[in-house]
Amino acid sequence: MQSFLQYRRFQKHVAAQYERDRVKAQALNGNETSTSASAFSSAPTLHLTQNDVNTDSRDPEKAEFSKGGDEAHLQKNESILESEPPTENAGRNPLDTVTTAHTNQSIGTAIGTTLTGIEVRKRSTKEGGEGNVFVVGYEGENDSMNPRNWSKTTRIGATINIAFIGWIVGFASSIDSAALPQASAEFGVSEVTESLATGLFLIGFGVGALFAGPVSETVGRNPVYIATLTLYMLFIMASALAPNIGSQLAFRFIAGCFASTPLTCAGGSISDLWSPMERVYAFPVFANAAFMGPVFGPVVGGFIASSPLISWRWTEWITLIISGLVLFLITFFQPETYAPILLKWKAAHLRTLTGDSRYRGAVEIISETFLHRLGRALYRPFLLTVREPIILLFALYLTVIYIILFTFLNGYTFIFTETYHFTQGLTGLSFLGIGIGLCFASLLVPIIYTRAQHDLAHIRRTGGDRLPPESRLWFAMLGAPAIPISLFWMGWTAYPSISPWSPLAASVLFGYGILCVFISCYQYIIDSYEAFSASALASVTLIRYVVAGGMVEVAIPFYERLGVQDTLTVLGCLSALLVPVPYAFYRWGRRIRMWSRYAVV
Repeated sequence: MQSFLQYRRFQKHVAAQYERDRVKAQALNGNETSTSASAFSSAPTLHLTQNDVNTDSRDPEKAEFSKGGDEAHLQKNESILESEPPTENAGRNPLDTVTTAHTNQSIGTAIGTTLTGIEVRKRSTKEGGEGNVFVVGYEGENDSMNPRNWSKTTRIGATINIAFIGWIVGFASSIDSAALPQASAEFGVSEVTESLATGLFLIGFGVGALFAGPVSETVGRNPVYIATLTLYMLFIMASALAPNIGSQLAFRFIAGCFASTPLTCAGGSISDLWSPMERVYAFPVFANAAFMGPVFGPVVGGFIASSPLISWRWTEWITLIISGLVLFLITFFQPETYAPILLKWKAAHLRTLTGDSRYRGAVEIISETFLHRLGRALYRPFLLTVREPIILLFALYLTVIYIILFTFLNGYTFIFTETYHFTQGLTGLSFLGIGIGLCFASLLVPIIYTRAQHDLAHIRRTGGDRLPPESRLWFAMLGAPAIPISLFWMGWTAYPSISPWSPLAASVLFGYGILCVFISCYQYIIDSYEAFSASALASVTLIRYVVAGGMVEVAIPFYERLGVQDTLTVLGCLSALLVPVPYAFYRWGRRIRMWSRYAVV
C-alpha cells in the first residue's frame, strides 16, 4: 500500500519538476525551432560508464547515480544532442513534417538535458543500441524523494518495521527448541532428531541468503519482504500441522529459506534510509532486534511447551500470529527504500509525460539479466571467502558466536534444568539474561557516536571527508573480551552449590559481547567492500547459519559427554582465540585492504 502511494507521489513530484523546467527547455530550443531540420550541431555530452554509475557515491547502498544543479545542466546542454529520422504524415507538407519532427525531438532533448538530476550519455551496443540515453537521478542532495531526506519520523518508523522483521524470523528460529521433549515424544523420535527442526531452519537461513540480493535488486525491497514473509508464514503453518517428523523438518527448512530473504535485505534497507554517520545509531536498533528474536523464542516456547492447556504446536501458531502482524505493518506502512527502483519509477513517469523513451533509470539500461546476477550471487561469496582474509576472519568470528548462542538453546537445559532443577518455563526465562546484555551494549551508541563525530571533524580539517572502515571496530574492541570471560564465568560457577544468579549474570555479559561484535563485523564489511558488500555479507550469512545449524545437532551429545563445565570451557577458549581479530584489523586493516582487489582503500 505504501509503495503504491509512494509511486503516486513520485508522479506528482515529477510532473511539478517537468512543468518547472519546461520553460527553460523551450528557451534553449527557441532559436532552433526556426531553423531547418537538417541543420544540427552536437554538443559534448557527459559520458557515464557503468563503473561511474556504480561508484559515483561513496555509499553504494544510497544508489544516487547522478548529481548536479540547474547551472551545471544548462552549461552542459547548450545545443541539441541528437536527431531522429522524421516520419511521414499523410495530408501534410513533407517539409512541415520534417520540421515538426525535428522540433518535437529538439524540445524533448532540451527538456531532458535541462531537467535537474538527468545525466546524458551515449548508449552502448550492449545496452540496447546507439544514441543518447537520459539517466534519471535525484534532483540533488536535498531531493525529497530520496529516502535519506525523508522526515526522521518516517525513517524511524521504517527502521522499526525492519527491526520487527529481524525479530520475528529470529524468534521463529529458536522457539521450537523449547518444546523438544513434547515434540519428540509425539513423533516418537529422540530429542537429537527433533532438534533438527531448529538446525534445518538455520541451514535454510544460510541457503536463502544467496538469493536475496539478486531478487531485491530486480524488484525492490518491499516485494521481497511481502512475498517471502507470506511464503515463510505458509510453511510455518505447515510445520504446525505436520503429521510426522519428516514433514515437519522439510517444512521448517523451507520456512528458513524464505525467512532469510527479508532478514538479509533488512541491512540494505537501513543503509537506504540513513547516512554512514547516522547508522551509528540506526544499525544497533536492527541488530538488537535480530538478536532479541532468538532470545525471546525459548522464553515464550518454554511456557507454551510446559502448559497443560495447549499443545506444543502452539509454538508455531504463536509464531504465525506474530508474523501476520509484522506482515500487516510491512504491507500497509513500509515505504520502498531501494534507490534504483525509485529512480526507475521516476523514469517511467518522465517517459509518460514527455513521450520520450530515452528516460531510463540506471537499473534499466544495464544489460545484466536476473539469471546472470543470480549466478554471480552464487559464486562470488565463495570467491570472496577464499581470497579475502577480512571476510574469512569475520565470518569465522560470527560463526563461533552463533554456534555458542544456538547451542545454548539445548545447553540451557543442562546448565539450569539439570543443575538447578529449573522448570521448563523458568529455563526459557533464563534467556532474558542475554537480552539484558544486548540492551547494555546499546548504551555504547552515544559514546561511540560522539567519538565518531570528533574523529570525522579532525579528518575534515586535514582534507578528508569520511571515517575509515576501521572506526566501525570500536564496538567490537569494547565488547570482544566479554564473550570468553562470560563463558568461563558461567562454566566455572554452574554448580548446585553456587547460586544460579552467577551463571545468569554471566549470560548478561555474553549478550553484551555478542551484540558489540555483530555490529562491528557487519558495518566494517559494508564500509570495506561497498559495491561488493552484498556478496560479502551473503558469504558471512551462509557460513554462520549453516555451521550453527549443524552444531545444534551436536549440542546435546556435547553437553552430555563433556559436561557443562568442560563444554563452556572449550567454547570459551575458542572465542578467546578470536578476540584479537578486531584489534588487529584496527591496527593493520588499511594495509590489508590495500592488498585486496575488492576492498576500498
